[in-house]
Amino acid sequence: MKVLMTADAVGGVWSYAMTLCASLQSHGVDVTLATLGPRPTAEQARTAAALNNVRLFESDYRLEWMPEGWKDQDAAGQWLLQLADAEAADVVHVNGYSLAALRWRRPTVCVAHSCVSSWWRAVHGVAPSIKWQAYRCGVVAGLNSADQVVAPTQAFLAELKGCYQGGWQGSWSARVIYNGMASDNDAADTGRRRPIVFACGRPWDAAKNMGVLDEAARELPWPVYLAGDLRGPDGSRFASSSLRALGSLPGNEVVSWLRQGSIFVHPALYEPFGLAVAEAAASGCALVLADIPTLRELWDGAAEFFDPRDARELSVAVNALIADPMRRRELGIAARQRAAGYSARAMAGRYCELYKTLIGASQRRLEDGGERFGMAPSSSRSTQAQAVRV
Repeated sequence: MKVLMTADAVGGVWSYAMTLCASLQSHGVDVTLATLGPRPTAEQARTAAALNNVRLFESDYRLEWMPEGWKDQDAAGQWLLQLADAEAADVVHVNGYSLAALRWRRPTVCVAHSCVSSWWRAVHGVAPSIKWQAYRCGVVAGLNSADQVVAPTQAFLAELKGCYQGGWQGSWSARVIYNGMASDNDAADTGRRRPIVFACGRPWDAAKNMGVLDEAARELPWPVYLAGDLRGPDGSRFASSSLRALGSLPGNEVVSWLRQGSIFVHPALYEPFGLAVAEAAASGCALVLADIPTLRELWDGAAEFFDPRDARELSVAVNALIADPMRRRELGIAARQRAAGYSARAMAGRYCELYKTLIGASQRRLEDGGERFGMAPSSSRSTQAQAVRV
């Protein structure tokens, strides 16, 4: 089986793509990985090159959520259509939205990792401004055109439908496939831990909400370490008064910190899945998480929760765990057990099953004289054209 998969090297989508591609090897799936946005770093390119089933193709086309990114979507689409034909792809896996509306002439999967509208609502409490209308039209076109929409949680799928129900044609075929990780849970030990609190993420991203952790850290007897690049792409810099900032760390160093830390805090206002939380859980940390629907869905019963806009509630929750080593150990064990269900192996198996189902259905449809899957409905194509003109 050959899959054309789009990706970007900016954030979590790259980690997701690498984990999925690596796990698809055992299913005999070859992946043509096409990147948009900033090109992969040398380290990222080496990671892709190490996978025998991956061929990496890079471009400089702007991502759909970037400023005026919609202007690049036509050219990006032409490049991807040609690539799909040249590589004889059996199925297309779009990690995004608008490009799923192309006339692929093969089954198309649209995977929703996040979106501007749901991010804006979670962080600011309102819908994004009219300047995002072109982006919104592209998202709606992709969702309505894909043969299958996939979300990483039921809660995020509900958010997605809530944000775009005005443009939803009711034709979505949607399912949830939990993201997975390839962590070695057996290497974790919930017993020998340093008296530290750990967090990781993009502190410059308002959705990660690290300011509330910075405020809560003033009331904690243990040091709080934060891993993540302090400087945002626009040049802004996160200023911390109480956190011990480690800056951006290689993945192996993050894992080392997770295996040492006693408590992992994730104060995010918006998190469609939260790979960092899953990795902390697999490492045996006691979890203290923002009480948002997606994290509740994944970790209810295996973590302590707090109002992410209340620093006092966060400090109380962490101090209670600091004072109760037995509870910390119980939560660490519960988190590891829950994380075992979010494995890369399970994720790859579900995607492979989906690919096969769509390919088989497309072949049967052709045999019956129907149109091939991946042929965007005319209404969706007109929506995409409208988005380009806005």
